[in-house]
Amino acid sequence: MDLYRKAIAKNLSLDKLEKKISKKIDKLRVSKKLENKKEQVRVDQIRSRLPKVVRFGALILPIIFIGVGLFFLGNALMPLVAYYTLTLPKLSQNRLIAPIPREAVLDITPMVIAQTESSSSVLGSSSVTGTGPVILDTELDYTNLSNWFKDDRSQILRKIQNQTMYTLAIPKLKIENAQVKIGGTDLEQSLIVYPGTALPGDVGAPVIFGHSVLRQFFNPSEKNPRRYNSIFSYIMTLEAGDEVLITHDGALYKYIVREKSEVKPEDTYILAQQYDSRRLKLVTCVPEGTYLRRGVITAELVTH
Repeated sequence: MDLYRKAIAKNLSLDKLEKKISKKIDKLRVSKKLENKKEQVRVDQIRSRLPKVVRFGALILPIIFIGVGLFFLGNALMPLVAYYTLTLPKLSQNRLIAPIPREAVLDITPMVIAQTESSSSVLGSSSVTGTGPVILDTELDYTNLSNWFKDDRSQILRKIQNQTMYTLAIPKLKIENAQVKIGGTDLEQSLIVYPGTALPGDVGAPVIFGHSVLRQFFNPSEKNPRRYNSIFSYIMTLEAGDEVLITHDGALYKYIVREKSEVKPEDTYILAQQYDSRRLKLVTCVPEGTYLRRGVITAELVTH
């Protein structure tokens, strides 16, 4: 604008002014190119002085970091992809075909068993109306079972810590002598059976909760001090006919997997006790490494 004002003041034509401006712009471009060229020469000289190892590292390190990042990303996503592509389609059928005749499974005549005062207080009077305890799906520390439930249920789990313990084994998953504790909240120390549900071998079903993480971290070895942090990571891979063994009070109870399902965190009917059979329920978060839903394995008593 200043140039145009000066040109008007001196009565210069616009053509002459534009030619002068074009010449100045061309000079600036040439000057800029020369500066860039000199800068590139300086950079090339610096690079040439660097050892080959350093130059190679500068080239290869970004590729390595990208590769490592993609590896960890794939490591986290693959279990989710495997769950949704391999496990979830099988859950849509809900019922699994048992490998043995129905009459070989130990059932009893249906009966109504009155809950004791303690079990009623555990499951809550709301269970009569059908509402039942509500399970949360918030982002909390899920190695603490009390965080799976609302406050009143959390208090129950903290208060009821029965000294009774038994062991669980799943041969297919190489899980042996896993401690199952009645009540309590610490899923890093043991599996926890929900208070008020049945004992092994009794009518109804013990409902056992266990923690899960990404499957690549699964290590059920008894030598692993953190075995319970990942102990249920693979239970949703169990199929009909797989065995779950429980040892309680000197007796061995053999259950076979009958079905597996996926429920919402608020679906508390998984705690319900049906007194027409002797069953077992194993519950964990799915997909492994997330807290989006609950996976439930239901097995039925065969022998004891």
